[in-house]
Amino acid sequence: MKSQEYILLEDEFGAHNYKPLDVVIERGEGIWVWDVDGKKYLDCLSAYSAVNQGHCNPKIMQAMFDQAKKLTLTSRAFRNDQLGPLYKELCDLTNSHKVLPMNSGAEAVETAIKAVRKWGYQIKGVPEDKAEIIVCRNNFHGRTITIISFSTDPTSTNGFGPFTPGFKVVDFGDAQALEDAITENTVAFMVEPIQGEAGVIIPPDGYLRDVRRICDENEVVLIFDEIQTGLGRTGKMLAEEHEGVEADLTLIGKALSGGFYPVSAVLSNTEVLGVLKPGEHGSTFGGNPLACAIARTALRVLRDDGLIDNAATLGEYFTQGLRAIDNPKIKEVRGRGMLIGVEFHPEAGGARQYCEKLKEAGLLCKETHETIIRFAPPLVITKEDIDWALERITPILSE
Repeated sequence: MKSQEYILLEDEFGAHNYKPLDVVIERGEGIWVWDVDGKKYLDCLSAYSAVNQGHCNPKIMQAMFDQAKKLTLTSRAFRNDQLGPLYKELCDLTNSHKVLPMNSGAEAVETAIKAVRKWGYQIKGVPEDKAEIIVCRNNFHGRTITIISFSTDPTSTNGFGPFTPGFKVVDFGDAQALEDAITENTVAFMVEPIQGEAGVIIPPDGYLRDVRRICDENEVVLIFDEIQTGLGRTGKMLAEEHEGVEADLTLIGKALSGGFYPVSAVLSNTEVLGVLKPGEHGSTFGGNPLACAIARTALRVLRDDGLIDNAATLGEYFTQGLRAIDNPKIKEVRGRGMLIGVEFHPEAGGARQYCEKLKEAGLLCKETHETIIRFAPPLVITKEDIDWALERITPILSE
């Protein structure tokens, strides 16, 4: 079938909960993908950072094949030979004490919410059903009912109430606002080190250190949602490392499987996850042997293939190349590592038009919040690839 036929099938039989670019991708390798008509594109989204290791990474693929031949699922009713090693490798890489594996990023967020509420009741002494969690304006942590209950994006909330109580919203990047919002019932502060979906919003220097101090002084659990910023994307294994701080709970996903399988995890100090007892939380697929084998290899690829350093060095190179584009309609180019946002002034007419033109030129990007294009290619990209991309991006974004 041709691409238009696939598009018609999606539009006729699928729920219209996405507005994708009209490109039908058939295969991928490294930073490149091909559509059903044979056209080649540089992927500048990386499945929202799920394929940091590149499309169809051969090492991860081999690990998946090898494990799939032996054992795919036991449920957590029994132990398997991949789970314990994954726990240890994750803890060694991230200086964590405990791991709770899940599948999607939203499940990791829900897990953290449950854990810190119970911690608040059992350890901090918050009265039952009074726990509060503080979050940031313009956050994006997922799309379950509880998670959208603390979203400030009308697209996420309109028509989906009633919502889950127990959340308080403060401005991102404002440590004083966090401190002022804390009460005796506050159990946690959950924040993205960089707000990705909001448009690659980077907080002021020192913000993460300040919130770490404030949480320590007030016996509040600090949760970093690193589902998008973690695992090499910003030029560090975890974005929290840029300020030398550690969360009490760190949430990871997406690139934890290199795009082969839904895998997420909650990384924690012992005290917080220690409140969960058998039967109180879990998942049929969470921690299954296939997921664990894939995740173990995905982590090794990030570390051993130099992808984190590559993100730091070439991310800066890519950012500078984008900043050199001369167009008064560009408001700002900002980024850290290989997570870069180009924001246009409203009078530019929106970012979607540029994404459409970039598609025609052989680059796949996606707009966010109407006026921002996010550039986040797989971390296997080379300097030559970036030069190729800039040759095509520059004239389009200069228009």
